Amino acid sequence: MADQLRGWRCIEPLLLFLLLETLWGAGAGQIRYSVLEELEKGSFVGNIAKDLGLEPRELAERGVRIVSRGRTQLFALNPQSGSLVTADRINREELCAQSAPCLVSFNILVENNMKMYGVEIEIIDINDNFPRFRDEEVKVKVNENAATGTRLVLPFARDADVSVNSLQSYQLSRNMHFSLEEKSGADGQKYPELVLERPLDREKVAVHDLFLTALDGGDPVLSSTMHIRVMVLDANDNAPLFTRSEYRVSVPENIPVGTRLLTLTATDPDEGINGELTYSFRNEEDKISETFKLDSNLGEISTLQSLDYEESRFYLMEVVAQDGGALLASAKVLITVQDVNDNAPEVILTSLASSISEDCPPGTIIALFSVHDGDSGENGEILCSIPRNLPFKLEKSVDNYYHLLTTKGLDREEISDYNITVTVIDRGNPPLSTESHISLTVADINDNPPIFPHTSYSTYILENNPRGISILSVTAHDPDSGNNAKVTYSLAEDTLQGMPLSSYVSINSNTGILYALGSFDYEQVKDLQLWVMASDSGDPPLRSNVSLSLFVLDQNDNAPEILYPSIPTDGSTGVELAPRSAEPGYLVTKVVAVDRDSGQNAWLSY
Repeated sequence: MADQLRGWRCIEPLLLFLLLETLWGAGAGQIRYSVLEELEKGSFVGNIAKDLGLEPRELAERGVRIVSRGRTQLFALNPQSGSLVTADRINREELCAQSAPCLVSFNILVENNMKMYGVEIEIIDINDNFPRFRDEEVKVKVNENAATGTRLVLPFARDADVSVNSLQSYQLSRNMHFSLEEKSGADGQKYPELVLERPLDREKVAVHDLFLTALDGGDPVLSSTMHIRVMVLDANDNAPLFTRSEYRVSVPENIPVGTRLLTLTATDPDEGINGELTYSFRNEEDKISETFKLDSNLGEISTLQSLDYEESRFYLMEVVAQDGGALLASAKVLITVQDVNDNAPEVILTSLASSISEDCPPGTIIALFSVHDGDSGENGEILCSIPRNLPFKLEKSVDNYYHLLTTKGLDREEISDYNITVTVIDRGNPPLSTESHISLTVADINDNPPIFPHTSYSTYILENNPRGISILSVTAHDPDSGNNAKVTYSLAEDTLQGMPLSSYVSINSNTGILYALGSFDYEQVKDLQLWVMASDSGDPPLRSNVSLSLFVLDQNDNAPEILYPSIPTDGSTGVELAPRSAEPGYLVTKVVAVDRDSGQNAWLSY
């Protein structure tokens, strides 16, 4: 049998049939593929780039990636070919057990536009598992006076494969006393039974050795065999009988370990050892024996470990009551686990723009996240919200994904940072909730020019000032940030008395301090009218200007000058003539003098 399995695994990979189907759901952007299990890592699954309407090189450029929650990634993107490929060997039985079809769902995120596409891949079963009996050898007891037609229930085989590759039939080795019949349960499992065809005689044959073979329907057919030892016993003419053929109980998942769930009761009218009953599980899976304990004498079933609704919603088992004479009865037990609200919802952030420009239009996507609650029903229904006083809203995307979008324009000068609290709450009783915080920085744009605190400035300076003296400091404020708020100062080009203003004064471009480049002379320049310009360092830069009046103040730096009578140029004393007949009060001459200063500095006395 091992050779048969190795033969299957060694089939040339090129001969393996790869079923590929792509189907877009109506308006839902759903992509579907099918692929065989156990293919080599990197095997082709589908042309995802083509199905997304992209070229292969655009997968990396657009940030296309696979998004899945809480599961080992089974598939990968090949950016060179644009294909979806297997990330490793896929074992359908580990992934889906007996479930058919075996579907794997995940999402494809196109990062640059935050669009999600659902992908569903069916894993096709191959015949890579043998039918398997729990034990290689079992003992079956039967009374020697059992009537023809008596049925003996046998352990059944399990096959991890599904459909035609799963268990299909049983074969019994040739013998004189027993035939084989199969029964199909409601779960589709085939149960073998031995049927007594001829009377037994313990004194002639005390043990009958039979071989039961289980076969699947694969190509090639895989099989396994179990040795059955039929032990012929002395007569025990009453079989045990359960009060019910099926027991059902429903319990909450949070019951304490060790809680008694139910008691099974069977009776046997025989006396002595033939009426003493023992209870046991039959064909139990490891999960059953690890989770539940059956008291062999009382028939009580209790828990060995905590139950988890999210792990298993029900447990189906078979209990056998057997008397001392080997007669037995069986009953089905169904334990249903009730969900309690023991899982808080969670937020899984998939993509986030941590910074956004303040001039972004309403409807700009900031973040993409999904919500999940491990509970079911109302306990797993989730409400998602953010505070109402923020310029943002939530918008449902595919599956349980949400977009966080802007609802109006942002202004960094009003609010530069947001801490957005996303609250998810389920509808359980009492409800459970979780908060997730998304930090967002509003990036500045150059939308504010520098602003002077005054519409105009005026100042004064005494003439004969020292060169390089500071005259006045002007400051403009820009509410933007970074280079957009870095202000430089300059003077508008103009002339005075044919000379550029820049020859009289200068301004420090960083501090806005105005300096005198020379010594002012009031008699030549009495005032200057300037325009100070402030410019930020944005792209493009924004500017504003303000008028500045600079007045020169007079100092008494000029002596009076006598215009008349004029002083001789040769250094002699000036002479004025008067007639001899001049009477008192006669006007001899008039002295005329001027002073180039102004105000009190120009008032003359003689």
